[in-house]
Amino acid sequence: MAWFSHKYIMHGFLWNLHADHHNKDHDSWFERNDAFFIFYAVVSIGFFLLWQNDILEIGLAIGLGIFAYGLAYFTVHDIFIHQRFKMFRNANNRYAKAVRRAHKMHHKHIGKEHGECFGMLVVPFKYFKQK
Repeated sequence: MAWFSHKYIMHGFLWNLHADHHNKDHDSWFERNDAFFIFYAVVSIGFFLLWQNDILEIGLAIGLGIFAYGLAYFTVHDIFIHQRFKMFRNANNRYAKAVRRAHKMHHKHIGKEHGECFGMLVVPFKYFKQK
């Protein structure tokens, strides 16, 4: 779902919110792209509330899934890859290097089209092989 959302929503009809993440056309620490964090947090909370009020039995599972992905995204993407907070700078194992390489290839394309590596945690094997 995350891959689909990134490729077809963020690089699709909501590109106007995601574009500043690929092309730093601003001086602010915040990006329009951060609106996705707020949107998915509200959706996650909504599912928790649906579950809590006995409206949707699987609401807890869905809400926890969205929350877990958001936490992974924040930790891996914002902190580890983009260093928005200066942590995990010395992680240099094979997997860490492959994640960084794949994401660098994703950001090589500053436009909406012709992107690659839309995933975050599952990295194509070719990025493990490079030196």
